[in-house]
Amino acid sequence: MNTHNLLDIIGNTPLVKAHRVFAKKGVQLLFKLEGNNPGGSLKDRAAHNMIQSALDRKEIDQNSKLIEATSGNTGIALAMIAQLLGLNIELVLPENSTKERVQTMRAYGAKVTLTPAKVGILGSRDYADKKVREEGYIMLNQFANDDNWKAHYKTTGPEIWRDTDGEITHFVSAMGTTGTIMGVSTYLKEQNPNIQIIGAQPTDGSKIPGIRKWPIEYLPKIFNRSKVDRILEVSEEEARSMAKRLTKEEGVFCGMSSGGSVATAIKIAEKLEKGVVVAIICDRGDRYLSSDLFD
Repeated sequence: MNTHNLLDIIGNTPLVKAHRVFAKKGVQLLFKLEGNNPGGSLKDRAAHNMIQSALDRKEIDQNSKLIEATSGNTGIALAMIAQLLGLNIELVLPENSTKERVQTMRAYGAKVTLTPAKVGILGSRDYADKKVREEGYIMLNQFANDDNWKAHYKTTGPEIWRDTDGEITHFVSAMGTTGTIMGVSTYLKEQNPNIQIIGAQPTDGSKIPGIRKWPIEYLPKIFNRSKVDRILEVSEEEARSMAKRLTKEEGVFCGMSSGGSVATAIKIAEKLEKGVVVAIICDRGDRYLSSDLFD
């Protein structure tokens, strides 16, 4: 009988080739389908590594009061994994987060606290910080926790290298906590320092869930600018349009941050004569059905 613990099937997500949103002789555009993780996003990797590593180091146990600020996917992953490991967690997110995300976290058994939409994820981070200072909560702190990026160093990067037979030339990722791009960059550059690492961030005024242009005082502490070769800006309109095209033309049902990642990857791929470009598909589109993304 071939059975698995749910946590054992995090990772090893498929890598599939673009056929319709991009086609050019000599250049391949590949999508890393992170929505295939059991919790529905790439955040399963970081959440599992942060919790399990903290347990292994005995920094937390079943009596700990965990808290985390999240815009959505990390919260879902933490809720799922905390429940499986018998941990209590409070998740803090802006009140304008999609209904599906809030309901999913609560379904897994987490306490969910909503902060005012007008202060966004920064307000959620401030609320969680206060609970840590004043009430003895413990924050995994995805923005400053090395176990976030190390998850991708240990899993996502090696998978991409393996599944492209070492032929990858460019890696493109949306930048939120920056854990994915930091971990994948660190691994891929060790294999071939000529691989180009490209980050996507929003244009001024664009609101793309999962992609951020952080004020300097909130810049994730795990971010190391030297590990990113180029940062390109993507507009909300470009991200929305590409998410819809990926669903209709490629059958890749995903959210807006994935649209931003692929729109950026296509800008890179169009200028190449030869190459293998890998773009991260961060999650599944069913997280956004109550929003206006697919209207």
